[in-house]
Amino acid sequence: MAAGPVHGSGPGDSPEGPEAEAPERRRKAHGMLKLYYGLSEGEAAGRPAGPDPLDPTDLNGAHFDPEVYLDKLRRECPLAQLMDSETDMVRQIRALDSDMQTLVYENYNKFISATDTIRKMKNDFRKMEDEMDRLATNMAVITDFSARISATLQDRHERITKLAGVHALLRKLQFLFELPSRLTKCVELGAYGQAVRYQGRAQAVLQQYQHLPSFRAIQDDCQVITARLVQQLRQRFREGGSGAPEQAECVELLLALGEPAEELCEEFLAHARGRLEEELRSLEAELGPSPPAPDVLEFTDHGGSGFVGGLCQVAAAYQELFAAQGPAGAEKLAAFARELGGRYFALVERRLAQEQGGGDNSLLVRALDRFHRRLRAPGALLAAAGLAEAATEIVERVARERLGHHLQGLRVAFLGCLTDVRQALAAPRLAGKEGPGLAELLANVASSILSHIKASLAAVHLFTAKEVSFSNKPYFRGEFCSQGVREGLIVGFIRSMCQTAQSFCDSPGEKGGATPPALLLLLSRLCLDYETATISYILTLTDEQFLVQDQSPVTPVSTLCAEARETARRLLTHYVKVQGLVISQMLRKSVETRDWLSTLEPRNVRAVMKRVVEDTTAIDVQVGLLYEEGVRKAQSSDSSKRTFSVYSSSRQQGRYAPSYTPSAPMDTNLLSNIQKLFSERIDVFSPVEFNKVSVLTGIIKISLKTLLECVRLRTFGRFGLQQVQVDCHFLQLYLWRFVADEELVHLLLDEVVASAALRCPDPVPMEPSVVEVICERG
Repeated sequence: MAAGPVHGSGPGDSPEGPEAEAPERRRKAHGMLKLYYGLSEGEAAGRPAGPDPLDPTDLNGAHFDPEVYLDKLRRECPLAQLMDSETDMVRQIRALDSDMQTLVYENYNKFISATDTIRKMKNDFRKMEDEMDRLATNMAVITDFSARISATLQDRHERITKLAGVHALLRKLQFLFELPSRLTKCVELGAYGQAVRYQGRAQAVLQQYQHLPSFRAIQDDCQVITARLVQQLRQRFREGGSGAPEQAECVELLLALGEPAEELCEEFLAHARGRLEEELRSLEAELGPSPPAPDVLEFTDHGGSGFVGGLCQVAAAYQELFAAQGPAGAEKLAAFARELGGRYFALVERRLAQEQGGGDNSLLVRALDRFHRRLRAPGALLAAAGLAEAATEIVERVARERLGHHLQGLRVAFLGCLTDVRQALAAPRLAGKEGPGLAELLANVASSILSHIKASLAAVHLFTAKEVSFSNKPYFRGEFCSQGVREGLIVGFIRSMCQTAQSFCDSPGEKGGATPPALLLLLSRLCLDYETATISYILTLTDEQFLVQDQSPVTPVSTLCAEARETARRLLTHYVKVQGLVISQMLRKSVETRDWLSTLEPRNVRAVMKRVVEDTTAIDVQVGLLYEEGVRKAQSSDSSKRTFSVYSSSRQQGRYAPSYTPSAPMDTNLLSNIQKLFSERIDVFSPVEFNKVSVLTGIIKISLKTLLECVRLRTFGRFGLQQVQVDCHFLQLYLWRFVADEELVHLLLDEVVASAALRCPDPVPMEPSVVEVICERG
């Protein structure tokens, strides 16, 4: 336990003698150091505050008694503990001495510096005392001289004061007697302000002494001259040839001459209206068909320097001249400014409405910024007129219109991209050359649309730039960013793009009937890419550029992605239907235009079947340019042999067998229908997935289903049945590799042959080996 410094105590607290006074002095020194560093007893001793402060055995207490402490140790502690206590005490004493020395060393420089400072202060104060003594002596001498001079000049001073008073009175009288001539000269020279000041200086004196004949004559002459001065000021004011400052000066002089303020107020506003209406007519002339209207920045500069500047001058002069009119005068000025300001705003809106073309908003934003800045001053002077609020509303309306303009520009750009794609798809067919691939066209369309979106965002971002005066308005910090740019422009365009793409999914014969299938495929992939990445990127870019401070609800990214995915699904489904319809038309015509009863024995595969395979292969290549392969079920080792076995299996023979039995001609349909109950149901128009296998499967299902339905409407001879058998085997040889499950092709083609056999009076199938030879040769 460290023995910290304690407060000093008197001689009675310890044994008498020099040996007891030394520890007491040390405790006093420690106590002063403790007070200097602001330490409490507990902090200095490093112990918790708990022991009794009056305990004489407490080493750190103020009432510590060494004799009592030693007696206690001798009574309570054994010899070993006494030795340990002595060792510990010696260690603590050394530590305290070391701390004391450290404190002295650390503060030595401070002590020396303080001593030097005190010594310098003594020297400086001695010099200052000497200087003060000399100053006091000099002041006493000066006071003595001043008193003697005053006593010497006292009589002369009184005489001079009297003479100065008489002189001043004579000058005033001289001024009064010369006043009519002075006023006449000022009026002749046009110094109306000086004349009014002369009249104001003399009017009170003339009124006071008008009972004297001489002063009465001077007053009468001045009144005549003043009447002529008022007449000339009114004439000058009514002419209105001078500017607003000169007219304000005329009104101020007339008011000083006592003219009625109400009448002057009306005349002042009437003259101001004339000048401001002339500025408005000048602005309206610039909007005419000829000469051509200046650019919008020049127009707003003209209006700001002409009309708005003039209105500020009128308002400032009116408030200075007619401040005594009170609220009624202020309302009159506000109505005046509101009326003319409304006409000015109408002209500005007409000029801004002409800024329709171009996607660059820099000139327009600069013009709006100057327009808004110019109206700050009259808005502050005429708060009741609401000019600043009206100007802000105009800026907000223009911003909304520009958002609509950019949205329309994005729509036009998207339609232009689609037109370019149509031309690129049609040009190779017309020229007989190979055009750009779908992947290249898709990349061009996506990059073009994205560049247009970024350009539009950059253009509308000018409205929120920090250097623009209206960018700190609540509308541009909140609603403009969230509802205007994000929802109105970006989300609106994405939805418009999806709607435009979905419009190509109309029924055949309308718009969708003339749409190239490749365009449908490209749009579906574009919408799918938007769903996977582009929408999230565009909205993130928008949110970063436009820091939204509005809590209005916005469209979630997931909702837009879902709409884009649904659009892609509809387009891809329509693509499948369109391509399936093209192949179906070929198959239907090939079935309906042939006489199946009198056909010859088949020697070749019909050309239409080769065309079907070629078109399906072309579709496979086309879809593969934009979509991934997809997943197929495990295929048999030899699908062509399996296809052949379909027509030569016992199942197929069993299907034909009843027709050879004369006793059961009606059981054939019954047997076929029963067999259909146990076969797997094929959903022809099942949902299409975003991969090549699913797309080709859908097209082939539609085509083969059409072939089946056409076969059911015809009657076949023996050779007609054999021709169908050959055609179906040829299709099976090539179509199985395009679908997700080859069993689907087996079932549909099996059904086609079975339907033809049921509608054949003499169903004799061709030998499988012969069918295979014909198909290989074809």
